[in-house]
Amino acid sequence: MLFRNYHIVVFKDKQGTCKKFQLKGWFIVALFFLTVSMAAGNVVLWKKYAQHARVEQGLSIAEKTVQEQKTQLLSLSQKITAIQKNLGRIRDFDSKLRVMINLDQDGSQASAPKGGSTNENFSKDYLPLYRQELLARKMHEFLRQLNMEARLEEVRQQEIMHTLRNNKSILEATPSIWPTSGWVTSGFAWRTSPFTGKREFHKGIDISAPRGTPIYAPARGTVTFSGRDGSYGLSIRLKHNASLATRFAHLHRIAIKSGQVVTRGELIGYVGNTGRSTGPHLHYEVRLNGVPVNPKRYILN
Repeated sequence: MLFRNYHIVVFKDKQGTCKKFQLKGWFIVALFFLTVSMAAGNVVLWKKYAQHARVEQGLSIAEKTVQEQKTQLLSLSQKITAIQKNLGRIRDFDSKLRVMINLDQDGSQASAPKGGSTNENFSKDYLPLYRQELLARKMHEFLRQLNMEARLEEVRQQEIMHTLRNNKSILEATPSIWPTSGWVTSGFAWRTSPFTGKREFHKGIDISAPRGTPIYAPARGTVTFSGRDGSYGLSIRLKHNASLATRFAHLHRIAIKSGQVVTRGELIGYVGNTGRSTGPHLHYEVRLNGVPVNPKRYILN
């Protein structure tokens, strides 16, 4: 059968002619198997294509899910960073209160939470990680540390509240508010003198404000001086307790008298440009046992 000759005759319509083709048996069998193989191959390829399409669709869904997870993780990290900043502000407020009431000044740094999490920038250190499960673990660890620090801070706040309840007069006599509104143009630090050009230490802070801006007492105290004081111009000195005093210089006008007792928020004068001054501003000093200290360490608002 394979070696027989087979003839195929093709007739041309209306012409009465024909063409004859002679084929070997093995060629016809080979052609048949080739056709069957091609059909089977097409079926297999179609199944592979359908499988590939399903895998590609699944991959697209997975990538979308991963992207959504990344977005959620980024949002969570931003919230964690905000919580960390808020906790830092609470800790700063705690430190100021402790300085004001002389509570654990030497051990304040030692009692701070350990572990280094407060100095870490969460977004900078953790977000470049590509493994989502590792990033999630880092977040859980960071949240655990924040929770521990928040509990420690709560204990510290309770300690402060207990001290304040037993010493209410301490806070009343502590200069804890800004004496006037304006902006600080010169801080408690070394500077070049605007008059001599030499390097000198500025013993207070200068708060620039328009002439006539009200000045308020930052805490309860007694007026120990009210008048003109050399290069300070019109000035006021308040004694708040045995160790704490404040000075207000370059005033335009004074609204209190020597010996008068004032309370926090009471009007004591107005910003001016008297004495050795380059423009309207308030020179504000805080002295602890006669030694100038940075007024900002006491200001809470």
